[in-house]
Amino acid sequence: MNGTHAMLVHFPLGFWALATLMILVGAFVPGRIAELSRAALLPVLVLSLLGALAAMVIGFIVWPMAANLASPLTRNHILMAFWSLGIFTMITILVWRAGASAFDGTRRWALVILALIGGLFFASTGTLGGHLAGSTTPFSQVLGLMGWEIYTTFYSPLWAIALMVIIGLLCALWGFRNRQSSKIRGQY
Repeated sequence: MNGTHAMLVHFPLGFWALATLMILVGAFVPGRIAELSRAALLPVLVLSLLGALAAMVIGFIVWPMAANLASPLTRNHILMAFWSLGIFTMITILVWRAGASAFDGTRRWALVILALIGGLFFASTGTLGGHLAGSTTPFSQVLGLMGWEIYTTFYSPLWAIALMVIIGLLCALWGFRNRQSSKIRGQY
């Protein structure tokens, strides 16, 4: 059963990497390839979420929760998996709700920023999973340079929390200003 989790995690990781590439192409490349990327993005995101949920459920079935919570490395792996799932769920909802206008104007920047942050998070998740399976990667050193000792730390570094708060406040302010300008123009 251990191998099942290791096999399943490659589906959301592959789909999330593909979705990130599709968002970048859809946001910055003109022409038919961008149109195809935008049109195919939602099915890729939905498949990624289904794969992630299956991998997480199998992971929780395979390893006892007491063992998971005893290891800082495993807690970090679970934390990053939930963050990755949360970010790509937000992207999926944004693409689903906005439809064809998801890439219009400045909306594309929300998708690009979320996709890049999500890419960092799923790369961290995969790296931590590799450590748990005994297969370390050079990306672990990058995490260390960002202030994260993966074997002992169970937290987000203070700079990351501050950055998330600042981004959240800026997004809220941006949304509020757009809502006010929509009311003024009578589009609300």
